[in-house]
Amino acid sequence: MSATQVGPAPEAERGRRTRRDRDGKERRGGLRIVRDAVLMFIVALFATQAYYFVRIACWRVFDPSSTAFMRAGAWRMRHEGDTRPLQHQWVPYDAISKELKRAVIASEDDTFANNDGYSIDGMRRAWEKNQRRGEIVAGGSTISQQLARNLFLSPERSYLRKAEELVITGMLELMLDKRRILELYLNSVEWGNGVYGAEAAAQHYYGGSAARLTRWQAARLAVMLPRPRYFDAHRQSAYLAERTSVIARRMGAAVLPN
Repeated sequence: MSATQVGPAPEAERGRRTRRDRDGKERRGGLRIVRDAVLMFIVALFATQAYYFVRIACWRVFDPSSTAFMRAGAWRMRHEGDTRPLQHQWVPYDAISKELKRAVIASEDDTFANNDGYSIDGMRRAWEKNQRRGEIVAGGSTISQQLARNLFLSPERSYLRKAEELVITGMLELMLDKRRILELYLNSVEWGNGVYGAEAAAQHYYGGSAARLTRWQAARLAVMLPRPRYFDAHRQSAYLAERTSVIARRMGAAVLPN
């Protein structure tokens, strides 16, 4: 007596195989999409870093005509209906008052001449402040980090932008000496609404050249840097006067790069 074989009907089995094949193809297709997206992201990331690297290498010899912050500032002014052109005039390092160099170092980055472009303590303090506030309100940036942001990045605050800022800072420190970094910074940093660089700032606030800034004028300009547009509109601020006195006293200890 033969045993009766029990199993799925041929049509049902074929249907299951068809569904398995279809599901497998969909999974493989999804994985290919993810793989291609990751690959494109990596290629774009490396291309962006290569672009930054080449631009910085060029700036060892050539002076930048504009920066990301200048372009963002021009867009903002147009969006607000302000049709004035940006105030910016490049001047060489030796045409900028030593008083301003000392004031900016004393105010923004007192270890500038000797650090490697980063301040771990500054970033730690900024992190703690941001945690207390529940939002990003501080960055703890050195002059080199601020320059990286001004040259290439947007004014938006985020930890992703901070990471990119650190990468660009490493490139700046690798390819440029401190004197050139300070020269680039002083010629590109925002000093008021549509005012960029030391020469434009000196003309805008004091009607003279950056080479002739006095100790007090230089200290006052340095204090304005964290909030330049605000202090441009509030020049009689009590804080501005008090902080200027503090920076003026500290300037004597500021070390300039060789």
